[in-house]
Amino acid sequence: MIYFISLLYGVISFLSSLVGAICGIGGGIIIKPVLDIFHLDDVTTISFLSGCSVLAMSLYSVLKQMKSNRTLIDLKSITPLAIGAAIGGIVGKQMFQSIIHFCINLNIVQMIQAGCLIILTIFTYIYNLYKHNIKTYELNNHYISFIVGCILGILSSFLGIGGGPINLVILSYIFSMNIKVAAVNSLYIILCSQCTSLLFTFITNTIPPFSLKTLIFMIIAGVLGGVVGTYMNRKMKEETVNILFSYIMIVIIVINIYNILKFI
Repeated sequence: MIYFISLLYGVISFLSSLVGAICGIGGGIIIKPVLDIFHLDDVTTISFLSGCSVLAMSLYSVLKQMKSNRTLIDLKSITPLAIGAAIGGIVGKQMFQSIIHFCINLNIVQMIQAGCLIILTIFTYIYNLYKHNIKTYELNNHYISFIVGCILGILSSFLGIGGGPINLVILSYIFSMNIKVAAVNSLYIILCSQCTSLLFTFITNTIPPFSLKTLIFMIIAGVLGGVVGTYMNRKMKEETVNILFSYIMIVIIVINIYNILKFI
């Protein structure tokens, strides 16, 4: 049974990371709700496994970009936001642990996460549809970037999604990035927030029970998904990435609605 679960989690991690690397949504926003459907582990274990998988995928993708002579990562503009996301990741993890501590029924926690994901995904989908009519900016204020990063980090860590599509909206709106450039910079932000979130988990000794075999499967699959997805992102047209992004948003909304109904 454990081999079947490990294989299932690995396949989900690979496909989610593949799409996540193409669109810059990190994969966690797909892994988390899909694992909730099967409900083979509790919410703490699912969030932990999802976070580790996303961390591995984003680490590979960012390092690959850093080594490239044509890297799209704008370190000067994005680093203050990424630092904020790292600090926000700790706050979000603390919020998650507090709710877990006071909540008797963990299904309620999963319902809260699913509800928040629906709201964020709908907002992102609408923005993506009408972004050509929305005025964007090229922010140069590092303090505002830091604050925005804190908010992103709190959301991503609390929801266990790494960062998700909300990163793309923010990068598009405040830095006027197109989706392909935003996708790469989003993974850099996800890497920073997930690193501190995972480190906080180890320091506070709040690591949930999990199968090491399953974790290894998910990490390897997540990295492979990142490899293929990064390659496909470079080859695909921006319009194609936009279309894929929109369809994925619809799928995520439907999955989270299903999860809420199931947990009720």
